[in-house]
Amino acid sequence: MLTHFKCRFGVYPRSNVERYFVPDDKVSWDVEYKDYTPQNYTSPAIKGKPWADPEIGSPNFKPIWNDDDGNVDRKSHMGVYKILDGYPLNPVGRTGIHGRGTLGRWGPNHAADPIVTKWKIDKNNKKILQFIAIKRRDTGEWALPGGMVDPGEKAATTAMREFQEEALNSLEAMQDEKEAWRVKLKDFFRTGIEIYSGYVDDPRNTDNAWMETVAYNFHDDTGFIVGQFNLNAGDDAIGVCWVDITPDINLYASHKDIVNSVLQRHLESKK
Repeated sequence: MLTHFKCRFGVYPRSNVERYFVPDDKVSWDVEYKDYTPQNYTSPAIKGKPWADPEIGSPNFKPIWNDDDGNVDRKSHMGVYKILDGYPLNPVGRTGIHGRGTLGRWGPNHAADPIVTKWKIDKNNKKILQFIAIKRRDTGEWALPGGMVDPGEKAATTAMREFQEEALNSLEAMQDEKEAWRVKLKDFFRTGIEIYSGYVDDPRNTDNAWMETVAYNFHDDTGFIVGQFNLNAGDDAIGVCWVDITPDINLYASHKDIVNSVLQRHLESKK
């Protein structure tokens, strides 16, 4: 799953900053790359935000790397990452850009992704696994309806919250409607199976800040639970629908690999 491809090429998202070219054989920090002189970029849009770290070197910013730093989890699913001149280094390697880009945290930025699935019966009476996908507002790509883990929050709680915000538009729903969802989904979201935890090949990754996720599969085997909900895109999504999991599916970041892992798991369980 560690392709480290989408975060190495082209212009950094929401900017005009071109990434420095990093060939496959120069990705690893253990390989010398004397000519490596990438630009240093941290988006002005995140500076001063309450959910974002200050700049490294700021007087009152003394992060505890590779550990719990108050409510901020600075541990990586990839193990201990290196610190060079006060900056954390992407554990997978060079990305062609220094700084933090649009990410809020230096080092690992933790997310959670729910893969909500059900079976569809096609006209040939064949079962096809489907999952709920949202269309991202920033890139227009289809993706899992996940999001960032709030300080002190458990990843499973994030997965459930983000699903309701992005796939059901809970932020704009009436209170009685949200209560009805809570009753129907309470037991369903207790059945999640962890599929993956680790690095995500996200186009926002930099040499000093990167995305990691914990992905859970929540399966509606009969289709009578989430299969009955009216999907409504909300928060950062501009579209939402059930999508067939097929070999040629194209998704944001590493989401295709995660979804394919879910499909393989369900196919093996049918044997």
